[in-house]
Amino acid sequence: MASRSEANPARPPPGARLCALDEIPDPGGKGFRFRADTRLFAGFVVRRGETVAGYVDSCPHAGWPLAALDDRYLTRSGEHILCSGHGALFTLDGRCVAGPCLGDVLTPWAVTVRDGGVFTA
Repeated sequence: MASRSEANPARPPPGARLCALDEIPDPGGKGFRFRADTRLFAGFVVRRGETVAGYVDSCPHAGWPLAALDDRYLTRSGEHILCSGHGALFTLDGRCVAGPCLGDVLTPWAVTVRDGGVFTA
């Protein structure tokens, strides 16, 4: 059975180009929103070097988007993903290491880097 985000018709199909890799700060993050009729899919990617990981933009504790400001997903040090709503910290591989959702994980959004671009996988 597909998860709710996978069944969402607004979720872009595999192979959709999101952006150029150099449009994402290193380290840094970038958010994406897609709409299909009344449905919305929100995702984001984080980058460290040539490594990029994607996640559904939803806090596992409260369900709200993680960044209060556009593309501000990482802490100032770039070491963690921050939920701006309640301060939970996640490793760049999506595991919560501090806050009310300790031990939970962000929902992955499969992405890949090829030919200098970031694409859905």
